[in-house]
This record gives sequence, C-alpha cells and structure tokens, in this order.
Amino acid sequence: MKNGLAATLFAPAFCAPAFFATALFALALPAAASDRPDKLVTVVTSENAQVQLMSMVLTTQAMGQGHPAHILLCGPAGDMALAEAPDSATAGQPPMGASPQGLLKMAMDKGARVEVCAIYLPGKGADASVLIEGVTVASPPAMAGAMADDDTVVWSF
Repeated sequence: MKNGLAATLFAPAFCAPAFFATALFALALPAAASDRPDKLVTVVTSENAQVQLMSMVLTTQAMGQGHPAHILLCGPAGDMALAEAPDSATAGQPPMGASPQGLLKMAMDKGARVEVCAIYLPGKGADASVLIEGVTVASPPAMAGAMADDDTVVWSF
C-alpha cells in the first residue's frame, strides 16, 4: 500500500464523514449565537414629539420580542426624562393617546435602562435631581462600549 496512513486518512470513505461533521458543527455555531436576542441601544436626539413617540413604540415592541433595551436621550430628546417635562413630551398623541414620556416610563417598567447624555444636564444648568426616577446620566466610556458590542443593534431617532 503506497503512502500507508496518508492514503487511508485522505481516502473518500474517511474524509466524507469528517467533512460532514465539521460542516454541521460550523452550521450550528451561528444558530447558537442567534438563540440569544441582540441587545438594543436606542439613541433619541429628535425634538419632534412624533419621532420621540415612535422611538419608544419600536423600542417597547423590540423588548416584547425579547431584546434587552438601553435608551440614550440626548439634546432635545433628553426633555423626555425631565420630572417637569414640556408638554411635547407628556401630551398624548393619536391614535392611542400615548406620550413619549409615558412610553419611556413603560419601557423602564419593563426593564429598559434609560440614561441622558453626559452633557445634557450641564447644558441645561441642571443636575440629576430634575430627572424622573430611574433615569441616570450616561458614562461615555460605558455607553461607547454598549454601542460597539458585537451583539448590539443601535437605533437612532
């Protein structure tokens, strides 16, 4: 028998089962990773009340599908997190009469982590005492890490 062991190892009868076992293992890897829902970071900067509301609608829908949510409110959207928020954040809108702040609170009740940008409060000349309970100030390094994480989807409104 020429080439002895090498001929046996690379013979079609030996290679086919090894190839299929390797292929099945490789196919199982993405499936295992996809069993875990992606984390969601929702970044809201818009001053438009309808955009703010829709960002919360979509975020709460994603949460209902099993995606953990982290919400970052910056610029005018940070007003959604104020205890004394403007009417644009608290007024109900058609068709369901929901408000951006109302859905923000609902998302928080369902486990969403909510933060305002680190420069939001200093820009308003305020401190964290003006925020609704449960909203905190984002740490830029931590938020950057959350947004850059391989299993995170980032939505921006």
